[in-house]
Amino acid sequence: MPWRLGCHFAPYRSDPWHIFQPGHAPLSFAGLWAYNSNLDVTSCTIITEPSAAPLNQIHDRQPLMLKPAYYDAWLDPKTPAGDLKDILSHDIDGQLQFYRVGRQVNAAAINKQPNDHAGLIDPIKLL
Repeated sequence: MPWRLGCHFAPYRSDPWHIFQPGHAPLSFAGLWAYNSNLDVTSCTIITEPSAAPLNQIHDRQPLMLKPAYYDAWLDPKTPAGDLKDILSHDIDGQLQFYRVGRQVNAAAINKQPNDHAGLIDPIKLL
């Protein structure tokens, strides 16, 4: 599921950001899913929380990002509900790094050409 950092409350709402862990390890968001058999609909959501440093510089909320050591417990349906709050408290907030990237990153195509290249996450030069 893609994640876009954007909100009309954020001071830099129009600016895309490259958010990553040192070494560019994947980010894993805690989420929930459900299937409604009456409607034949599957739905999902990403759990969010108030932003912590350093991400609070660019937004007031963030996805809850788990440390890899807690993936199995989070995904195991046999994990006792009482343990989930503790599992969710082990996040990677303080490890995140970020910088602004160009707005082209949000365009699926430019001049009818696919817009998919590594340069899209290069830092922009600030004036």
